[in-house]
Amino acid sequence: MATTTSERVRIYRENLRAAGLRPIQIWVPDVRRPGFADECARQSRVIHQSIDEGDLLDFIEQATDLSHPQ
Repeated sequence: MATTTSERVRIYRENLRAAGLRPIQIWVPDVRRPGFADECARQSRVIHQSIDEGDLLDFIEQATDLSHPQ
């Protein structure tokens, strides 16, 4: 007998859980939305105009340095 789609999905998910994974749901920006690219460009211009590159690189380095807890 052939397995149904829902049965295959159930087995797939069980295997993922058995491998130590868990499902999560996240909401992300819809990049297809009108104006999305324009807003990205606007935010990039704001950052470019307001932050010194050295300060920005220092901030990124501090934000990604996991060896020193905040």
